[in-house]
Amino acid sequence: MAKSIDIEKALKALANDKRLLVMALLKDPLGNFLPQVDGDLVEDGVCSNWLTEKMGVAQPTASRHLQVLADAGLIIPTRKKGWVFYRRDEAFICALKKKISEDM
Repeated sequence: MAKSIDIEKALKALANDKRLLVMALLKDPLGNFLPQVDGDLVEDGVCSNWLTEKMGVAQPTASRHLQVLADAGLIIPTRKKGWVFYRRDEAFICALKKKISEDM
């Protein structure tokens, strides 16, 4: 079943410079991050520790930003070997763009 699209929730999630940075970094994980020991950058996503470092914030703050993006449907968390990896949900982002275009 496809996720329902909550435009307001998605736009609120994107209305923050750190969260916009995460979305931009995850758009090109191979170009923005070095290879990881655990987890494939494209298939599994980027380790939350690397995203925390790039955001330049404390770990609890980064976790909150990532949770907001995940709750909005913009990113997908994957647990693997005790780590959490994040990648963009391109299908949801495409559907969100389409819905915004249709509704406006």
